[in-house]
Amino acid sequence: MECKVSWNGPSGMSFLAQTGSGHLVNMDGAPEGGGHNLAPRPMEMVLLGTGGCTAYDVVLILKKGREDVRGCECTLKAERADTEPKVFTKINFHFTVTGKNLKPAAVERAITLSHDKYCSASIMLGKTAEITHSFEIVEVA
Repeated sequence: MECKVSWNGPSGMSFLAQTGSGHLVNMDGAPEGGGHNLAPRPMEMVLLGTGGCTAYDVVLILKKGREDVRGCECTLKAERADTEPKVFTKINFHFTVTGKNLKPAAVERAITLSHDKYCSASIMLGKTAEITHSFEIVEVA
């Protein structure tokens, strides 16, 4: 895996990232840090990437278990240390899983497998942060 991050120049603190798969992502800093608030902050990207990683796992595990999953949202709420390095210290993952006749035990199992075995990002963040998770199931007709 490879990516390249390039500073956009002296007028601020924005960066353009190019992924190894050829996608472009903008990042920007907060105004108090010289940025212009035109794109997500780098640490927000870490958090949203983690949410994507674990949501991917949960959907895949539920599909493999032949659950009728129709949607999955993961809302992450994080706290960071007050001093440098400002690592994440607490992260709660709240899943809203939509489907037909989803079994709560299957959803909980998928979330646990993701966090304990498959989601590299949340496992890495778990080295500095207390990780918690919750979920709700929304039934569709």
